[in-house]
Order: sequence, then C-alpha cells, then structure tokens
Amino acid sequence: MAAQNNAPLPNGLEIAGYRIVKKIASGGFSIVYLAYDADGNAVAIKEYLPSALALRQTGDLVPDISAANLPIFRIGLKCFFEEGRALARIAHTNVVRVLNFFRANETVYMVMAYESGASLQDYIQRQRTKGLKLSEGFIRQNFIQVLNGLREVHANKLLHLDLKPANIYLRTDGTPLLLDFGAARQTFNADQPKLTPMYTPGFAPPELYSKHGNLGPWTDIYSIGASLFACMVGAPPQPADQRHDVDKMEQHYTQMEQTYSAELVKLVRWCLATDILARPQSVFALQKVLQAAPPAPAPMLAPEAPVGASTLARWSDQLRGLAGRLGAGRKKNDVNATNTLQP
Repeated sequence: MAAQNNAPLPNGLEIAGYRIVKKIASGGFSIVYLAYDADGNAVAIKEYLPSALALRQTGDLVPDISAANLPIFRIGLKCFFEEGRALARIAHTNVVRVLNFFRANETVYMVMAYESGASLQDYIQRQRTKGLKLSEGFIRQNFIQVLNGLREVHANKLLHLDLKPANIYLRTDGTPLLLDFGAARQTFNADQPKLTPMYTPGFAPPELYSKHGNLGPWTDIYSIGASLFACMVGAPPQPADQRHDVDKMEQHYTQMEQTYSAELVKLVRWCLATDILARPQSVFALQKVLQAAPPAPAPMLAPEAPVGASTLARWSDQLRGLAGRLGAGRKKNDVNATNTLQP
C-alpha cells in the first residue's frame, strides 16, 4: 500500500474544546498540531491518520478509507487509543504527558502537554554544523534522565519501540523528554493478518525485522545504544539487517574511543549486540554504567624547571671538591695498605 499525502486540519478549527493553531509535525502515521485549550493553554494534539490506510483531501475533515483498509485502520486506531490511555497514567518529568484523548472525524486524537524546545536530532545536527561533537558529560547526563523515563514506561508494561534522537525532545531548560511512542505505529502485512511494529533503520534491533521477533525491554535498549551512537558519531549505526551479513561496527567503536571513554564505548557496544541475550536485560543496568564517572586521565608530570648557569657552576665546584677528598682518601689508604704489607 503506497503512502498518501494527507491534508492537515485547517488552522483555526474548533474541535472538542480545542482550537487548532497550526500543524507542527507529520509523518506516515500521524499529524501533530499546536492548539489551545479553553483556558488558553498551549497543547500538542496528535491525530491518528496512517497515510498508507487513509486519505484526506484539502477541505475535508473525515478521511476516506477504503473497505479493504477499514479493518486494519480500526485495529490500529484501537491500539492508538489504548496507548494514549496507558500513557495518561504515567506522570514523569522525562515522559510526554498525555492530558486527554477523544474521538472525532472518525479517528482518534491524543492531547499532550506542549513543551518548547527542539529534538535531540536537531541539536546533534546543529553541533555538527559548527564542527563540534557532543561532550561525554552532556551525553551521560541526558541519557541518565532518558533512562529514568524509560524505566517508568517499562514499569507500566509499555515499550517505546521507536527510540531515536528525533523522538527525544530537549526542553528549553535542557531536560530530555520521551515522545512519539511507536507501540501503536503499525503496518499491515499481507501474508499474515496481524499488526507488526514499524521501525527506523539503524535504530531498530533485529527482532523488529522479524514477524516473530521476541520484543521486550531489550528491544528499547538496543535503540538506546543506537541513539547514544548517533550522539557520538553524528549518524545512526549500521542497520541491524545488514550487520547479519557484514558487520562494520567494530571500526566505528575504535574511532569512538579516540574521543570518548572506553567505558562509554563498551556500553554502546553492549546495547547494540544483535543477540538479544547478549544485551542488557534492564534499563537499571545501563544507568549504573552511565552514573559512574569515567576514570580520570593519568595526571601529567609537571616539567622540571630549567637549571641556571650559576647552579651548574655551584654543582660543578661541589663535585670537584668531593672528587678531591675522595682522591686524598684513596692515597692515604694506599700508604696504609703498603705499610701493612711490608715485613
């Protein structure tokens, strides 16, 4: 099924007590709008509108969904609704806050707290444009907080399934926020009547490429490793499906150690293991490594002060005097030894 370009809701539209200001993001799965509630508070509203299943023309509110696509559209809609309800139970500073969700225009809308800032992906690109790399301190501090949020998500029996720098939002105060969960991001598989998660190449582990992949916390952990890698290198790692044939990651790890501590590189390598059992099995294990400060480099010895000519002359006189005394002593001993040996 080919993706279609869906028209966003018109600016100024009043819907369920919210006024749409403008579209702020869109993708193959949904459209996100900036809106205001009845009290004038800014909110972000995500509209479930998978472009592979539904088409909305300019001027329309209700999308056109073919009879063939309708069953799968409704299943995805149900997943989206249930995900919103689950996220609404989570109140954590590092997880997007879901305030409300409602049905309208034969689809579902998720209302979230609006935050000023930019994505981690945008921040990486800006730094790279300046010829700068992200510092290890910045990476450790931000991902400790990202993992705090992810632990809360996993504790609520949810998986993110689409972790990447584009889905890690940096508020204006620098604190990170997990958003755009992929648990309800689905696609129809024609030879198997079920929903399977979509994925982002480079950030998706091997199990997301498989129809029967074993998904769990380790799935998000692989994506955390890929996000760390992107922060350090400026680009995503080699896609997991390509690593099965020729794994080119080792050369990247070697280069990364020229800028970052061996401990941080080892952590990334651990997360990016293609074998599920070779990865960390819980977020807590990662946090312990990130919270441990990297070993300080060996202190450089201060260079000795240059020796002046007067000091050298004084040392030379002292050595000559010592040599003279030693010579006199040897002569006296030789005389004594000769007298002793005489009959």
